[in-house]
Amino acid sequence: MKIRALFVIPMLVAAAVGCSSNDSTSDSSTVNSTAPVTDTETPSTEAPTTTVFAPVPVAMTDVGETTVEGPVTGGGGQIVFGTAAFDGALFGYTEEEFFISGTANSYTSDQPLTEDGMWTVTPKDTAEYKTRILVRRPVTASEFSGTVYVEWLNVTAGLDTGPTWSLSWVEMLRQGSVWVGVSTQRVGVEGGGNRMGEFRVLKIADPERYGTLNHPGDNYSYDIFSQAGATVWNQADTILGGLEPTTVIGMGESQSAFRMAAYLNAVAMTHDVYNGYLVHSRGARAANLYCATNCADPGDPSDVKGPEVALIRTDLKRPVLNFSAETDVVGTNLGYRKAEQPDTDFFRGWEAAGTAHGDAYSLGIGDSDTGNGNGDQGLFDAQFGAPSSIYMGIIECGLPINAGPHTYVLRSAIQGLETWVLTGIAPKSMPKLENNADLTGFNLDAQGNALGGIRTPYVDVPLAALSGIGQDGGSFCGLFGTTRSFTADELTALYPTADDFIAKWNAATDAAVESGAILAVDAEHIKAAGASYATR
Repeated sequence: MKIRALFVIPMLVAAAVGCSSNDSTSDSSTVNSTAPVTDTETPSTEAPTTTVFAPVPVAMTDVGETTVEGPVTGGGGQIVFGTAAFDGALFGYTEEEFFISGTANSYTSDQPLTEDGMWTVTPKDTAEYKTRILVRRPVTASEFSGTVYVEWLNVTAGLDTGPTWSLSWVEMLRQGSVWVGVSTQRVGVEGGGNRMGEFRVLKIADPERYGTLNHPGDNYSYDIFSQAGATVWNQADTILGGLEPTTVIGMGESQSAFRMAAYLNAVAMTHDVYNGYLVHSRGARAANLYCATNCADPGDPSDVKGPEVALIRTDLKRPVLNFSAETDVVGTNLGYRKAEQPDTDFFRGWEAAGTAHGDAYSLGIGDSDTGNGNGDQGLFDAQFGAPSSIYMGIIECGLPINAGPHTYVLRSAIQGLETWVLTGIAPKSMPKLENNADLTGFNLDAQGNALGGIRTPYVDVPLAALSGIGQDGGSFCGLFGTTRSFTADELTALYPTADDFIAKWNAATDAAVESGAILAVDAEHIKAAGASYATR
């Protein structure tokens, strides 16, 4: 699948960031649909007749059935998600919205939840629910890869957002895959979260369209996520327009990744809905399993809190790729290093050097990316002057935010996970970031970039010191990392001529492709952007 023309919706600032260490509950780009696309992208993987990591047929599990309504219309006439509409017609995709309803279980445990993730849970009670899902799919059946990515939408900003989509949509569309966003948590439907996003809560933004929705609370979110995945399998004729999925991958970023960790340890084995999982930018802990109210200390005796450090259970025989930016690994906010676990036949942990939880791409540049090079040029240029003011001053940070390669490495991770599920060939094991002894930061090279981790030209042939930590300012700024652009003298010392820089940049880009850090199709655009150094 090649991108014929691309569009990405601008997200409210925290839509691309969407993180909390607790268990909290622009205009479109018009492009020519015949815009050229390089033929050097990594070859797509044809779905085999039998997926290697095929789950048990959903009808044989304990996952409840759903009733589907839609495609949904009415109300204000627009899907409420982020801050702008998705114009799929520009690249042969369509977006539709559906309501799914059913009966969901909550879960409890007789014992405190353990760090090793080997949890034994039982159903506690049930509740009726009705929530929504978004579906972005190819219009033409022959363009469909067979893979469906189901994202646990993030609600940290007080509304539904899709941060994994916003950082990796380019690769999903190159594959010809379907993306499904699930309003899994109460805040996005009913409100009551961060006031920043209250105006985009479904039942507040458009009560006529969404007034019949009913979310009973996050205790039921785990079952809702399973039932949404089962709906992809069982009711594809309705929600996928007749496309037949061969692979369904679950994913969640940040606060949704905390919940994904709990989901994997609590119910994924018994429900067995998904072929594999992307856990994107989580911290050390797992989300709470059950809260009578809000799991406040000392709380209700029926509360079942997630442990402060939680591994992913090792007897889960489905591929799990845990992706971390620098921001996620150290510090008191997320601190994933405390939950780090070794790679196995079913687990990979990737850590990308020079990256932040949210960055210049996910907080602006990606909004107008066409997938044909303009976004790559914008990210390259941001190394010379990244913004510190986000979305017209909604958030003001003290330092320029990170202009690192998060999107490129995540795209490679997405492709690697899909290939792993389809063929059984796991992505490469990657080096870990070199953190300091007290887990407050990283060991740095002479230019101020972190040592270790997944390497790209952004850190091996740097134009700036790119960090996932060290930001000033309130709100979400601590998640945005920093960029310290090198002075002219520093650049001259590193690269006496433009040709010297370009040769080193291209060599490092080739090395990143060889290592699996980035994809060949992205390398072509990264090299083209690097060539602009000659005109500076």
